[in-house]
Amino acid sequence: MQKILIANRGEIALRIVRACRELGIKTLAVYSEPDIESLHVQLADEAICIGPGPSGESYLKADRILSAAEIADVDAIHPGYGFLSENADFAEQCESCNIKFIGPKSVCIRKMGDKAVAKDTVRKAGVPVVPGSDGPIESEKEAIKIVKKMGYPVIIKAVAGGGGRGMRIAHNDVSFAKEYHAARGEAEKTFGNGAVYVEKFIQNPRHIEFQILADAHGKILHLGERDCSVQRRHQKLIEEAPSPYLTAEMRKKMGRSAIKAAEAAEYENAGTVEFLIDGAGHYYFIEMNTRIQVEHPVTEEVTGLDLIKEQIRIASGEALELEQRKIQFTRHAIECRINAEDPARNFAPSPGTIDLYYAPGGHGVRVDSHVYGGYTIPPYYDSMIGKLISYGANRQIAIERMYRALSEYIIRGVKTTIPFHRAILSDPTFVEGKVTTGYVQEFLNRSPADLF
Repeated sequence: MQKILIANRGEIALRIVRACRELGIKTLAVYSEPDIESLHVQLADEAICIGPGPSGESYLKADRILSAAEIADVDAIHPGYGFLSENADFAEQCESCNIKFIGPKSVCIRKMGDKAVAKDTVRKAGVPVVPGSDGPIESEKEAIKIVKKMGYPVIIKAVAGGGGRGMRIAHNDVSFAKEYHAARGEAEKTFGNGAVYVEKFIQNPRHIEFQILADAHGKILHLGERDCSVQRRHQKLIEEAPSPYLTAEMRKKMGRSAIKAAEAAEYENAGTVEFLIDGAGHYYFIEMNTRIQVEHPVTEEVTGLDLIKEQIRIASGEALELEQRKIQFTRHAIECRINAEDPARNFAPSPGTIDLYYAPGGHGVRVDSHVYGGYTIPPYYDSMIGKLISYGANRQIAIERMYRALSEYIIRGVKTTIPFHRAILSDPTFVEGKVTTGYVQEFLNRSPADLF
C-alpha cells in the first residue's frame, strides 16, 4: 500500500497516522471544519475537508469520503471505530471502487452487524449464546409469548445496535410493554432500523471480550481477553488485560470459542468477540465487533503487538506470521477512558477550550490523545478526549502506576472523568478485582456527592 485515507477523527485517527508513518505509508486525513486544528490533520501527509461539524454532514457522508479517496488516489481506507467502521454499505462501496476497506468484507459486516443473525451463526458453530428469541420480534404479542417461556428479567436489544443504544431491561409484563416500544423507537431513530430481539437478562455479569486477528489465508488467532466490566449504561469506562477473574482453563476454553465464532463468520482482519459470564462461571456470546476497538492498546501492551499495523498488513494480503502457541501475555495493562464529562453532574458532556494540558509519563504509562493546550473540544462528537494506559509485571503494579498517572494528568478549562477514575482506582472492590457490569452504579450509589 502506498496511501491510506483515514475516515475518522480524534485519537484513533492520530493512532493510524503514526502506524502508517512507521510502515512508510502516506496518509490522507479527512476532517470536518471544527477539526481543522486537530493533530491528525496536522500530522497527516495530506488533508481534505469534507463538511461542517455535525457528523451527519461530514464523517458519516460516505460519498464525500469516497470522493476524497478518488481525488487523492488512495489504495485503502481505514475507518477506525465508530462512524462508518461497521457500515456494510460503505465497505461494499469501497469494494466496488476497488479501494481496500481495512476491515472485514461487507458480507461479514452485514452478517455480524445483525445481532440476531450473528447469534444464530455462532450458535450453529457450537458457541454458547444467551437464551432468547431466534430472531427479530415482529410484535409485542409475539414477544410476550417468548418472554413467558424464559422468565423475567429480560433485555430488549436493537438488532442493529451498538454502544448501549436501543437496549432496555424489563422485569414484568407492564414494564416490558413500555420498554419494548422505547427500544424500537430508539433503534429506529439511532440506526434507521427499529427491529429488536429479546434475551434473558443476566444480572451483574462480567463482560469479557477476546481480540481476534484473521488473515485472508484462513489463519485465525486470538490475542487473549480484555475485562470490560467497569461500565456505565453499557458504555465502557475502564478495561484491563488479562481479566482478574479468568483462570487459565477458562481463558483457553473461551479463546477456542472466540476462534470458532470468527471461523463461522468467515472473518478477516481485526475484530472482537464479546461474552458475558454469569455468577456460576458460565459464559455466553453476545456480539462480534467487526472493527478495531477503543481499548485495543490494552492488548498491545500485554502482547507487544501493534494491532493497527497488523490490520494494514492483513489488508495488504500478508499472511499472519504469529502462531497461537507462541503468543505470550507478559504484562498486565489497564486503560482509563478520559472523557470531557462532569461526573458530579451525572457525566454531562463538557465541550470547550482546554486552557492547560499536561499529560503524564514515566515508566509503564502510555497516553493516546489528540488534544493539547488551546485545543477546543467540539460539541458534535463522542466526549472521549484520550486514553490513559498503564502496564506492569502484575495487576498491582498496573493499578499503582495508573493512580500515579491520573494524579499527574492535568486538563483545565473543561471537566473530565479523571477524578472519577482516581476514585475507582482506590476503591477496594476494584482493587480486589470483584467488579461486574453493575459495579459502577453501585459505586456511585454509595459514594459521597462531592467525591468528584
